Amino acid sequence: MKIEFTLNERPVRVDVAPMARLLDVLREDLRVTGTKEGCGEGECGACTVLVDGRAVNACLIPAIQLRGAQVQTVEGLARSERLHPIQQAFLEHGGAQCGICTPGFLMAAAELLHREPHPSRAQVREALAGNLCRCTGYQKIVDAVAEALS
Repeated sequence: MKIEFTLNERPVRVDVAPMARLLDVLREDLRVTGTKEGCGEGECGACTVLVDGRAVNACLIPAIQLRGAQVQTVEGLARSERLHPIQQAFLEHGGAQCGICTPGFLMAAAELLHREPHPSRAQVREALAGNLCRCTGYQKIVDAVAEALS
């Protein structure tokens, strides 16, 4: 069945299977591969994207639910040639290691920035709690987000 939604500020129309996951539609049908699959069960946050401004696990969302929605992936964070402040801070603080979890952390942080322009470190940790990383130990990630949002 065909669905239409906005992806990174551009309208898209795609034919999807009735129970296709948003993650698969993004990666396989639309070739937007920044969003990663970690666990496929909504536990790790690697597939976090924004749907209508809210962070969701793309591995859990049936694509059919996206009719008319606004979807933003990590590819939609940067504007022109400039990195989003969160992306720049990750780069400067070494917040990215292997890269599997990074897009999810960036999107969770982007949602936080939208909700709370000047969060405390506790709010940063809470906003990122649904994202798991095996490489950095979290401190560099929290430092990057806290700096980007300050």
